[in-house]
Amino acid sequence: MEPAITLFNAQPVWAQSALGLAGLALVALAVNFLLKKVILQLAAPFLDTRSRTADRAAARLATVAPLLIVANGIELVPHLYPTVRTLVHNIAMACVVLSVAMAISKALDYINEIYNRQPQAKNKPIKGYVQVLKIIVYCAGAILAIAALIEQSPLLLLSGLGAMAAVLLLVFKDTILSLVASVQLSSNDMLRVGDWIDMPSMNADGDVIDIALHTVKVQNFDKTITTIPTHRLISDSYKNWRGMKDAGGRRIKRALPLDQNSVRFLKPEEVNDLRRFRLLSNYLADKDEELASWNARELTSDANPVNARRITNIGTFRAYVVAYLRAHPELKGVGFTLLVRQLDPTPQGLPLQIYCFTDTTDWKEFERIQADVFDHLIAILPEFGLRLFQEPSGLDLQGLKSS
Repeated sequence: MEPAITLFNAQPVWAQSALGLAGLALVALAVNFLLKKVILQLAAPFLDTRSRTADRAAARLATVAPLLIVANGIELVPHLYPTVRTLVHNIAMACVVLSVAMAISKALDYINEIYNRQPQAKNKPIKGYVQVLKIIVYCAGAILAIAALIEQSPLLLLSGLGAMAAVLLLVFKDTILSLVASVQLSSNDMLRVGDWIDMPSMNADGDVIDIALHTVKVQNFDKTITTIPTHRLISDSYKNWRGMKDAGGRRIKRALPLDQNSVRFLKPEEVNDLRRFRLLSNYLADKDEELASWNARELTSDANPVNARRITNIGTFRAYVVAYLRAHPELKGVGFTLLVRQLDPTPQGLPLQIYCFTDTTDWKEFERIQADVFDHLIAILPEFGLRLFQEPSGLDLQGLKSS
């Protein structure tokens, strides 16, 4: 050993420094290799095999050991200027702080991954809170790293932050607004991943696929992605269709524009002809009894039929639509509104609105059921002597001209 030391001391000063730095680097690299390629590889089967985040957190933490070797071993390298020793030591210690901060950040990501595996994660994501903690960790790491570089107490740096409070509030304005919005969204259960929302002010109409601290991502039905600032979901209005999905029924609200010129009283033979409709048998029987009783009571001395109550084709059709909707196997019944009503007459006809709910919220199935309902109602209209209102087309005008 002594000959080796004697040989080392016989070298020039610069060579001794270079050999010392090389030896320090080799030791640090050897420890880094031992920790990451040997120990972590042996420990890998005992870590979470479903995620690589835990491995990355451990690797970041393992970097601390070689950095500490460099920070403390630099004092053993001979013939270095004190300024160089101090600079290397401070940089190494700052890197230690940053490595610990990055390890904590990866650990928080791993905690978020574990939470996302739980059933309640879909309703109450914690990604926003994790991002806030990561911001705090990185800010604290930056302060400690700067303190290590300049060899000053972190409290000295913190005391200067008071004068920068206004600047910090301005810089982190969006973060503060987003944090408050995230807390409100989560605590009030206003938004979940998977919710279908409609926000016209942001051109968003689709499913929520990610809720983060600063942004909420919505995948529209045309497969585009709309990114919404989180605080806009508190300040602006939007529609959440979760209630529809939870109820299990989707609303049909559409009107048939009837030609008012086709509305009239039904003749007795027409009423008898409509008795072949099974859905109208009870309605016509009850209506006959009601009208006969009223007419017998009110028209004892008046034989003019104009004063009698009679059945109309539009009233009978309305009763048929109600019975048809109630009997439809794919429409909701008890607990869901079902009605057929007349809206105010317009120059485009008399709207007869159908208001009911399907027994599914699936978009394709909903459109199919709605189309089937109106296919039938439009096709059955002539049986009641009614017509749909339609704006005159070129063919209509051409037919009038030729006649």
